[in-house]
Amino acid sequence: MAKSTTKDMTQGNPTRLILGFALPMLLGYLFQQFYSMVDTIIVGQWLGVSSLAAVGSTGSINFMIIGFCMGVCNGFAIPVAQRFGSGDYVSLRKFVANSVWLSAVFAVIMTVLVCYFCMDILVLMDTPSDIIKEAYDYIFVIFLGIPVTYLYNLLSGIIRSLGDSKTPVYFLVLSSIINIVLDIVTISVWNMGVEGPAWATVISQAVSGILCLLYMMKKFEILRIQKEEWALDGHYIKILCSMGLPMGLQYSITAIGSVVIQTAVNGLGSMYVAAVTAGNKVSIFLCCPFDALGGTMATYAGQNVGAKKLNRIHQGIKSATIIGFLYAIVACVVLTVFGDNIVLLFLDAAEAEIIGLAHQLLIIISAFYILLVIVNNFRFCIQGMGFSTFAILAGVCEMIGRAGVGFGLVPFWGYTAICFASPVAWILADIFLIAAYFICHNRLKRVFGEEKEN
Repeated sequence: MAKSTTKDMTQGNPTRLILGFALPMLLGYLFQQFYSMVDTIIVGQWLGVSSLAAVGSTGSINFMIIGFCMGVCNGFAIPVAQRFGSGDYVSLRKFVANSVWLSAVFAVIMTVLVCYFCMDILVLMDTPSDIIKEAYDYIFVIFLGIPVTYLYNLLSGIIRSLGDSKTPVYFLVLSSIINIVLDIVTISVWNMGVEGPAWATVISQAVSGILCLLYMMKKFEILRIQKEEWALDGHYIKILCSMGLPMGLQYSITAIGSVVIQTAVNGLGSMYVAAVTAGNKVSIFLCCPFDALGGTMATYAGQNVGAKKLNRIHQGIKSATIIGFLYAIVACVVLTVFGDNIVLLFLDAAEAEIIGLAHQLLIIISAFYILLVIVNNFRFCIQGMGFSTFAILAGVCEMIGRAGVGFGLVPFWGYTAICFASPVAWILADIFLIAAYFICHNRLKRVFGEEKEN
C-alpha cells in the first residue's frame, strides 16, 4: 500500500489536517453541485420556467430517497475508518465486503419500490397539475439510478475513510464534464426534455463509481479482499446496519420536513416553486464548505476513536467550527449583496418577481448559516464517534422544525414562513446536537477508561 494513498488523522495539528482533508472534499462537493446546477441552468434557460419548476418540485423527495442512500454509505464507511485508525486491516476488509453485499440488497429493493410509487408520491405532494408530468419524467430516471448512487457513495466513502479525500474529486471532475456535455446533447440535439439532464446525472455518476472501483482495486493493498473475507457475517452486518441505517434515516427523516415544506410551496403555485428552486440551488452550492467540514469530521473522529485519542476530537471540533463560522459570515455577505444577480443563472431577467422571491429566500437563510455549521460539524463528529443513532434524533428535530413551519406558519405567513423553515430546523437540531456531543464524548471516556483498568 503506497503511503501517499492514505492519511493518518490521529497525529499532527488538527486545524491543518482538517483543512487539508476538507479542501479536496470541498472541491468534490462543488463539482457535484456544479453539474447539478448546470442541469437546472440548462432546464431553466432552454426549457423555461415551467420545466424549472417541475425539476425543482422533486427536490425534497429526491433528497429523501437519494439522501438515504448517501447516508447509509457514509455510515458504512465509519467502521472502516475506525479499523484503519486501530490498524485492524482484517476486520477492515470484512466490513468493506459486507457493506458491498448490504448495498446491493438495499439498492435493488429501493429502486423497485420508489419507481413503482413515484407518481403516487408526486400526487400526495400536491404537485401542480401543469408540471406533474415533467416532474415524473425527471425523478423517475433519477430513481432508476439508485444502484449507481450506492456504487459511487459507498466506494468514495471507503476511500475517504482511509484518509484519501483527493482521488474521488478527480473522478468527479471528469464526470462533471461528461454530465455537462450530455446535458447539452440530450436537450439541444436529442430533444429529450427534462429526462435528458436526469440521464446525464445517472450516467456521469456511474462513471465516477466505476473509476473509484478501478482505483481501489489497483492502489489499496489493504482492500484486496480474500475469498473467505467475502462471506456474509452477522456480526459485521449488525455493526454496519447500526451505523448506516441511522445515518440514512437521519437524511430521510430530515427530508420529511422538506417534503412538507415543498408541499406547502407547491400549494402556492408554480411561480413560488420556481423561486424556491432557484434560491435553493444557489444556497446549496454555497453550503458545500459546510458539507466538506462535516464529512471531514466524520473521518477525523472515526480515526481518532479507533486510536483512542479523545482529546483530539475536542480540538478538531473546535477548529472545524471556527473555520465554518468564518466562511458563514462571508457567504451571508455575498448572498445578501449579490444574490439577485446569482439567481439570474437560472432565470430570465424578465422574471423580476421570481428573482425577488429567490433573493428574499437567500438573504434569510444565509443569515443563519452559523447555525448550519454547528449542525454539520457536531452531527458528523458524533457519527464518526460511533453514535449514529443520535443522527436520527437530530433528523427528527429538523423534521419537527420544518413540518411545524409548513403546517403551522405557512397558512398565515405564506412565502415568508417558507424562508424561515430551515433556520428553525437548525435551531432545534443545534440544541440537541451540542448536548449529544458531550454525552457521547463522556461515554467513550468511560469505556476507554474501563478498558485500561481491565
